[in-house]
Amino acid sequence: MEHLTDRGVIRDLMQRYGFQFSKAKGQNFIVNPSVCPRIAQAAGLDAHTGVIEIGAGFGVLTHELALRAGKVVVIEIDQRLLPVLEETLAEHDNVTVLCQDVLQVDLAALIAREFAGMRVVVAANLPYYITSPILMKLLEERLPIESITVMVQKEAAARITAPLPSRQAGALTAAVRYYSEPEMVMQVSRGSFFPAPQVDSSVIRLRLHTDPPVHPKSERAFFHMVRAGFSTRRKTLLNCLCASLELEKGQARALLAAAGLGEQVRAEELSLADFARLADLWADFSSKG
Repeated sequence: MEHLTDRGVIRDLMQRYGFQFSKAKGQNFIVNPSVCPRIAQAAGLDAHTGVIEIGAGFGVLTHELALRAGKVVVIEIDQRLLPVLEETLAEHDNVTVLCQDVLQVDLAALIAREFAGMRVVVAANLPYYITSPILMKLLEERLPIESITVMVQKEAAARITAPLPSRQAGALTAAVRYYSEPEMVMQVSRGSFFPAPQVDSSVIRLRLHTDPPVHPKSERAFFHMVRAGFSTRRKTLLNCLCASLELEKGQARALLAAAGLGEQVRAEELSLADFARLADLWADFSSKG
């Protein structure tokens, strides 16, 4: 179905199906006709590609994905949208819609079932309120996917794609960098949505690593160290480690010194290699009681 970015078409669908936007679900539908084709193009699709889309709205991005990919599986939590999508996506026989919460879905099983023999990517316009949990699920589960191309809030995109070290970096930055190579694709103004949100958006692409850039002895210790380091942004790493890892000041000083770091350093000044080195030293220290 064409013209899904037309406000008149959207209003007609809303009236016929008795649909109202849900603020709780972060529903803002794309009405800028140039956005979704560019997202689909950035996702690098072809007839041998399977796409997981998270949240379809009325199907404007789904339509563009289906035109280019071999198969699209949509995970949509709002059951009110199912009859709408049945109409708007009727022309596409390569689209499957699942009414589920993506955070509860066994994505590895879904990929094995739906995309056998295909390369797999993720493409979506993510709800702002749940961006981080969705991204971390996609990354932490080490799924057989090549890339994640998603639209997120502009400020979140800046944090996710920030280099390490940098003042914009946070725990999410480090986690994303560990699992993937992030890049900014394009900016999308708030006027590109209906209803218009209060913030602008950005499209980012994460190309997943086949091998992480650092190899800590324990991933669990590594991510514990990352979360501890960024637990209080205005504090020095020394104070963060004392508070989050329950270390005495002397112990934290010794740990930083062993890692070649000064007492006044902050987490935003560390690289992934610095965090890995700190995590290894902390793990050794903890094992010795």
